[in-house]
Amino acid sequence: MDKFAILIVGHGKLAAELVGGLGSATISRVAKWDERDALGDERCMVVHAGSGRELDDVIAFCSATGSVLLDLSTGGSQFPATPTFPVVICPNVNMQMLSFMAMVKQAAGYFEGQDIRITESHQASKSTKPGTAIHLAQSLGVSETKIRSERDPKVQNEVLGIPPQFLDRHAYHEIAISAPEVEIRLETRVLGKSAYASGLAKVVDMICAAKLPPGCHDVVDLVIGSIQKKH
Repeated sequence: MDKFAILIVGHGKLAAELVGGLGSATISRVAKWDERDALGDERCMVVHAGSGRELDDVIAFCSATGSVLLDLSTGGSQFPATPTFPVVICPNVNMQMLSFMAMVKQAAGYFEGQDIRITESHQASKSTKPGTAIHLAQSLGVSETKIRSERDPKVQNEVLGIPPQFLDRHAYHEIAISAPEVEIRLETRVLGKSAYASGLAKVVDMICAAKLPPGCHDVVDLVIGSIQKKH
């Protein structure tokens, strides 16, 4: 079985969680980006969970080594038009959410032409783009500008039903699909700390199995491909 060292780029909560909690049979070790020189010739994957300050250096490193880059940033990272290494775009790494996103992407054609509204809610401190909501919108053919974002704690609690103890850390998404006489609502809630480390470990396993060629890849497509192989 192929094993990879995982380099974590970033200094926020997510990066810290990944450094401390990431592990699987395909991961030899986890290190911070600043520790990359200690890896020597060891095969690695790079996880970008930062603000983008190090992205140019990350791209140069992956270009030189052929390492897979997993981009967890939702800030609109810019990559070369034709990357010489595999880039996996990961707007989410919670496996339950990725399965939901895969379901939506595969079923999108059934609702073409209908009125579709997307609402997302996160803690008031979130300033980056809502990556999961944008992916859902793209899958359903909805303009990114039509996504409704809620950051008011009062509305989050009283209208969306987010418990007070989770107002400072949650992720809520709702898709409403309407026709003249029928409305379908799909709702997801992540309250508190999500299983990002265990989810990312499974993504790493999928990447190892897929043996991706250079270029940009959607993590949701990897999930779809993985499910299709099982059935």
